[in-house]
Amino acid sequence: MTTQKDFKRLVRGRMRKTGESYTAARARLMSAARGAPRAAATPSTIEPNPSANGEATAPTAAAANFEKLAGMSDARLKEKTGCTWDKWVWALDRVGASAWPHKEIAQYVHEKYKVPGWWSQTVTVGYERIKGLREIGQRRSGVWEASKSRMLAAPLSTTFKAFKQPKLRAAWLSGVKPVERSAVPNRSIRFTWEDGSSVQVYFVSKGRSKTQVAVQHTKLPDRADADRLKAFWTERLGALAERVEKAS
Repeated sequence: MTTQKDFKRLVRGRMRKTGESYTAARARLMSAARGAPRAAATPSTIEPNPSANGEATAPTAAAANFEKLAGMSDARLKEKTGCTWDKWVWALDRVGASAWPHKEIAQYVHEKYKVPGWWSQTVTVGYERIKGLREIGQRRSGVWEASKSRMLAAPLSTTFKAFKQPKLRAAWLSGVKPVERSAVPNRSIRFTWEDGSSVQVYFVSKGRSKTQVAVQHTKLPDRADADRLKAFWTERLGALAERVEKAS
């Protein structure tokens, strides 16, 4: 019988041989332990391949509600990752990912399938929702969050300053006075909210005069708070858009 120590030794041996990360090497060995691949291609032996636009065949019998559970359409997911939800669920189930912590699933998706960081997180969160490990707006720890993004017709530097500079921020944030914790110029900024919850804002330039802003308001106690703050950020980002787009 293989012990945990023996298995870790096998994983590290594969890492040295293939150059894979610990997560990828572990998943490969676990998959191999369930049985050698058959000669003919079947849903259990073909993996989704984002770089091939998801042409692999995968089970779809239980996929009808995947889009609703995950909170994102198959069309959007396939555009960005190459696969639909049923294929991602099937691929992650094959390696027992539902038992892994969030970080390990995201790392596996990123390293194994070369999915960019933001979208590997999207796949991971959607998979966790589909498997019943969290609800929409809820983290696996049980706390809730509200997320909202918006494309603004304004340069990156202008948009970042509207969050960073207290006077500019007060003009559109409707009397709220969050405390800045940290910032990476033109990339991200973090605040502690008045009630102790946490806000992270991410910025991505979409050309000389367009910026994508994504807000994550975390450490919320319940769904009602998450719903309230999602509506709040929808309204406030609208107010921000009016100000920065006029100035541009």
